Amino acid sequence: MDMAIDSAPNGDASSSPAAPPAAGPLAPTTRLAQLAESLKLEHQFVRVPLEHLKKTMRTNYRLAEKEVAVVLSSVAEAVDSSDPMSRDDALTHLSSLVSRLQGLKRKLEEGSRVENLHAQRCRARLEHLDSVADADKFAEWKDVRLTRILVDYMLRMSYYDTAKKLAETSKMQELVDIDIFLVAKKIIDSLRNKEVAPALAWCAENKSRLKKSKSKLEFQLRLQEFIELVRADENLRAVSYARKYLAPWGATYMKELQHVVATLAFRHDTECSTYRVLFEPTRWDCLVEQFKQEFCRLFGMTNEPLLNIYLQAGLTALKTPLCCKEACSKEDPLSQEGFRRLAEPLPFSKLHHSKLVCYITKELMDHENPPLVLPNGYVYSTKALEEMASKKEGKITCPRTGEVCNFTDLTKAYIS
Repeated sequence: MDMAIDSAPNGDASSSPAAPPAAGPLAPTTRLAQLAESLKLEHQFVRVPLEHLKKTMRTNYRLAEKEVAVVLSSVAEAVDSSDPMSRDDALTHLSSLVSRLQGLKRKLEEGSRVENLHAQRCRARLEHLDSVADADKFAEWKDVRLTRILVDYMLRMSYYDTAKKLAETSKMQELVDIDIFLVAKKIIDSLRNKEVAPALAWCAENKSRLKKSKSKLEFQLRLQEFIELVRADENLRAVSYARKYLAPWGATYMKELQHVVATLAFRHDTECSTYRVLFEPTRWDCLVEQFKQEFCRLFGMTNEPLLNIYLQAGLTALKTPLCCKEACSKEDPLSQEGFRRLAEPLPFSKLHHSKLVCYITKELMDHENPPLVLPNGYVYSTKALEEMASKKEGKITCPRTGEVCNFTDLTKAYIS
């Protein structure tokens, strides 16, 4: 925007995309297309319970396969044995097999219950997404989505009790993943307490999927456990540990492995910066962050909270060079420090035209309501200043500085 008077520091100028022409209600096809775009952000909403369902089904299948194989093998050995069993031994053997199968039945019943729970959760979420097409329920659907986003944010920020309470009062337990985050919380807490056992157990539980994604989390946890043994001057245990748990990783991460194993010679109190950094407490913080990333990747979650993603989408359209200056209007969301930090990595919005908004009336200043410049350089709309002059006998008082001037002293500014 070019103004004829360069001295004007602007009253409440803001740059934003040109306002679209007024339009009537959206056509059904247009509305559905917009909804389809919106639903692309709901990927993790369905994937999380689906991944849990698949995991439970795989666990149940492997358990049944393993137990049945053991029973069949035991029966085959008894049949093929050269020494026939006595009647009592056969009854005892069969009783043990029956007991084992009954145990399998109980486990499968529990597994089936968990499967049904996750299937019901998937069904509830699909029904919730399907209801978005109902125009009469769209406002309610948006309220539920907002609540889900807030619960997701609270869980990621470790406000577990608050998130649980909000989900319960909103009656939407099936639409949020509190149980998933509680599992992650236990592991994160253990890592912050410098314990790797729960994290290693989680890695073992999800070994195939972590291997498929080429995750280094388990390797880093093993390295940290080795470093802690060196820190405690338990070198013999550290060597045994390295042979058992680190050697299998040698073919893939030999350079890192050699770097860490060298701490046996340098010790934890070394002055050598190359190895001293391995004993820094910040390594535990790195493990926490790495676990969070792997956890989110495993369940198809975004690394950032959904609330941040939605806010950044809106801030991208609002961010202009003026928003980063002190002259930014207090009504602009980017005048707040929290929003500014969130918008810092975002690009400026693409501008086609510029707008001037009157500080007094909050109305757009254009050719029908042109801007006028006071002697002190501040800019306000003609409509606002004419109304002020009519009430004060031709006098104008700047609402920002309190300076008084005559209406005839004002200068017209031109927008191009």
